[in-house]
Amino acid sequence: MFQNKSTYFIATQKWVLKLTLGTLLVSLPSSVTASDKPTLEELKISGAKQSRYRKQSTVPITPKSAELSPQKFRKAIMPILTEHCVKCHGPDKAKADLRIDELNPDLVKGGDVDWWLEVMAVLGNGEMPPPRRSKLSTEDRTQLIDLLSKEIQNASTIRRASGKHSSFRRMTRYEYNYALQDILGLEREFARDLPPEARSEDGFQNSSETLHMSVVQLETYRRLAKKALARATTLGQRPPVLYWGVSMEQASKIDFSNQYEKINQLKNKFKEDPEKQKSEIEKLLNSFRKPHGNTHFKILSTGQTTPHSWSYGRARYAHKPTSTRPEIPKSFDHVAIIPQGRHRTLIVELGEKVPDEGILRVRALVSKTTAEEKQTPSLQLEFGFQASNEGRARLRVSKKDIPITATPDKPKFYHWDVPLGDIYLRNTVRKTSPLGAMPNPSEYIRFVNSSASQGDIQIYYVEVSTPVYDHWPPESHQRIFFDSEKRKDETAYAKEILKKFMSRAWRRKISPDEIERKVRLFHRMRKLSNSFEQAMVEVLATVLSSPDFLYIVRHSKKPSQPTPLSDHELATRLSMFLWSSVPDGKLLELANAGKLTQPKILVAQIQRMLKDSRSKRFSKHFVRQWLGIQLLDFVKPKRGLEPLLKEAMQREPIELFQEMLLHNESVLNFIHADYTMVNERLARHYGLPNVQGNHFQRVALDLRHNRGGLLTQAGLLAMNSSGEDSNPLKRGIWVLESLLNDPPPPPPPAVPEIDLADPEIAKMTLKERIEDHRNHAACMSCHIKIDPWGIALENFDALGRWRNKINGKPVDATSRLFNNELLEGMDGLKRFLLKNRQDQFVQALVHRMTTYALGRPLTFSDRAGVEEITAQIRQRGDGLATLIKQVATSELFRTK
Repeated sequence: MFQNKSTYFIATQKWVLKLTLGTLLVSLPSSVTASDKPTLEELKISGAKQSRYRKQSTVPITPKSAELSPQKFRKAIMPILTEHCVKCHGPDKAKADLRIDELNPDLVKGGDVDWWLEVMAVLGNGEMPPPRRSKLSTEDRTQLIDLLSKEIQNASTIRRASGKHSSFRRMTRYEYNYALQDILGLEREFARDLPPEARSEDGFQNSSETLHMSVVQLETYRRLAKKALARATTLGQRPPVLYWGVSMEQASKIDFSNQYEKINQLKNKFKEDPEKQKSEIEKLLNSFRKPHGNTHFKILSTGQTTPHSWSYGRARYAHKPTSTRPEIPKSFDHVAIIPQGRHRTLIVELGEKVPDEGILRVRALVSKTTAEEKQTPSLQLEFGFQASNEGRARLRVSKKDIPITATPDKPKFYHWDVPLGDIYLRNTVRKTSPLGAMPNPSEYIRFVNSSASQGDIQIYYVEVSTPVYDHWPPESHQRIFFDSEKRKDETAYAKEILKKFMSRAWRRKISPDEIERKVRLFHRMRKLSNSFEQAMVEVLATVLSSPDFLYIVRHSKKPSQPTPLSDHELATRLSMFLWSSVPDGKLLELANAGKLTQPKILVAQIQRMLKDSRSKRFSKHFVRQWLGIQLLDFVKPKRGLEPLLKEAMQREPIELFQEMLLHNESVLNFIHADYTMVNERLARHYGLPNVQGNHFQRVALDLRHNRGGLLTQAGLLAMNSSGEDSNPLKRGIWVLESLLNDPPPPPPPAVPEIDLADPEIAKMTLKERIEDHRNHAACMSCHIKIDPWGIALENFDALGRWRNKINGKPVDATSRLFNNELLEGMDGLKRFLLKNRQDQFVQALVHRMTTYALGRPLTFSDRAGVEEITAQIRQRGDGLATLIKQVATSELFRTK
């Protein structure tokens, strides 16, 4: 984060400023009892009334109206600071190496802007001056904050008018993938071969700081573009379809044959004694009717069961395909039963004939094993292979878990369409090794009971067909090679295709010269190609590997000052912000007409886009990057974290964000909400009753549940743990960085580690160890600011479960902030934030959202814009959708 020692020193001193002043504060006795405490919802209301943003003017400051007033500094600001701050930060003392009296008041050209921002922050948060040393009145504090805030906003506006602000960058990996999906009309994984992006200091992947381009990358993009176009288009005849029709009578032949062999052995053994033979066979048959804990086959008419087995050797479980669709039996006496629980699966092996591309369509006749309404198990589909002892792979290919609602008296077909080209990895020997030989070339599908609670699944019949094309040529092919009266004239038809395709891919009007250049390329390619389509794919690949496609916003012709985005640039920035993709036809139509920059039309399009299902991409990628959820991928608890539970933990904050966005709920719900978004597995982890199914649903909470908001979400708590226990330091840093945008400086060199070999330290609780560690002089300055935020969350263990005791001792989650204010656990932390830090939290969220929307780091010159957006949403009720609308209509967003 810090490039050199001097930068580190400055950052540390700014923190020491807060700490040295704050530690002198004392908490005042309070007569308020627990029963008299306002509720968290009431604190949202009362805390909002104290907001300075709700009193601030929302009239935009322009460079013409922005005037700095040195007189204000001399006559209004400096006298107050001199009276209350210079005693500790002046010529006699210079705590934190800060001299208030020597700070340069020139906020445009002076070098002390960062210090003034820190002074503004500690004043606004009530961290300074300490009451023992100063009697700064509420009126003077308010006046000081208002005056300093206006000066900072004016200076920021003036700097922006004369500064350079570049969002010039290429697409991220995920934006590139979505863009190809939307242009080609094909939901496939096109960017799998691209490396993941680095993250900026702000934690975002879409930052202009990191998204550069090399010659090697350009070659990769061309190769990926050709591959994507090859998947979207077809050459030649429609490929024949292969079919597999597998009844459970067929699937169970090998397993039941072992039982029939035992029966025949008894028949032969007691053939001379018919009564004994009958008795022994009946005993054996009764043993075959016993229930099983794992996947098994069952004959419904007799109750006979046998465990489901599978081995890869010699492909003896593989079913052969046919060229015609098998007839589905009218009735079924054999079923496969998959119980609930980990590793409860049914494998249907398909052999080596599964093609590389096209849709693998799987249909399964399925029901529950009971008619009980409460039990609704869920089913997943996997694809895999095992070529040898070492060569194996398995991948989940169902995007969503399917709830099985059909009852045994009325089973029904459930189906999955799997793009074969998206499956990674495939069996590499399927084209070189014959079936039955080793290594085994066969592949299989695997049905998984993914239910969180009890509920068995019963399968009667499985049908597989591939490659399936519901239309020929496929819709993605017709999207490019559309019907036209000019089809017979290759040059004229090529121009039509290029104009339509290029305008969508390059997000603007295409000039005749640009089309002519591509037509000349087409003529060269046509001489080397077997068909018109093949030549056009080569040309279109150059369109998709051009900087006009790969880059978001180009350099401004006037880099020395903000320049308004054109309609087409605005369409691109808007679609990348809300859809992580290129503009659709409606946005381009408005941009072509020069209407998108009109305020009413822009607002209407923002509302339309947020209602579109593609806005879920925004929720997913912004929330993951804002909160750093990727850290959960690296958490490996000692006792393990069940994969489906980890997946639910990762989805919870995204689902909460999407729910709040849908209903335009207050962003303060991120601090505390009276509901949560969970599925059954996560609800069981939290101890929430009566939640069923693997889909996320809104569940009401009360104070007994100790949940609500981001602070109590298991995934965010787990990713900030050690894997074995909570980690107050990690959790405290995360709260400061992600929620308050107030990251601490990195630790100084040579910080002593906690000595667990010391028996006295080993006896301590985690909180006691941290307090002992904090007593070291080298550790105090950072830990006193960080630890209280994390200690307040000590009631949550390494996996985010609530606990009242640690190793038999009651949990002590109380802590004191740097100003000596008491935080009584998680509830106290929420109360403090809602009462004292609403403005800081909302402004921090605006800062992060704007950073993501612009695709670049924010600077001091952007501060006035961020303040303006914050004031607007605070005065409009703090709605999340309102926040997004204000960001997307702001001057910051509409300029480059």
